[in-house]
Amino acid sequence: MLSHARIWAAIDRLAERYGLSASGLARKAGLDATSFNRSKRQGPDGRDRWPSTESVAKVLAATGASLDEFMRLIEPGEGAGRTTVPIIGMAQAGTGRLFNEDGMPAGGPGWEEIELPAFSAERVFALEVQGDSMRPLYREGDIIIVSPSAPVRKGDRVVVRTVGGEVMAKELKRKTPRGVELASLNPEHPDRLVPANEIDWMGRVMWARQ
Repeated sequence: MLSHARIWAAIDRLAERYGLSASGLARKAGLDATSFNRSKRQGPDGRDRWPSTESVAKVLAATGASLDEFMRLIEPGEGAGRTTVPIIGMAQAGTGRLFNEDGMPAGGPGWEEIELPAFSAERVFALEVQGDSMRPLYREGDIIIVSPSAPVRKGDRVVVRTVGGEVMAKELKRKTPRGVELASLNPEHPDRLVPANEIDWMGRVMWARQ
């Protein structure tokens, strides 16, 4: 059930998942830093103030979260809380046999664990950003949460690992039986066309902690 309290709580949960305050989330979305302050959630007359659909849309665009994910934050399931997921650095993710045929961690040396808010029924793991290839969206040290089992569509941010061991995070422009077209997040790095037979796995970036 939609309610004033639950929608604001969902915005707070979304901010927490990205390691942001409510004001930090507002700034990330291009809004006034005070837009999500608790003092702004009620008017001077005591009436509830609801976040606008435009504000919610800007938050989803800025974080990469889908409307379905936001709705799950409004109606958290019984498993809501915190969970532990495997994590490895982006550079290390391209070496050795670290992933199974489904694109999930195969365990072994190199993997550690990190505790994060539980947010989805999808199977996920974490990658620590290294280098500047994903700036300005993701910076070195940021944690991105990836799900190889989540459906992907045009405009989603994805991580692709090639059979040659290259790992890249980009935006999906187009997916066909022949391969995928990927737009670079950093304008200084080129877009890519990866043939289907060169893709080891592709996972959707569910969210990030910055």
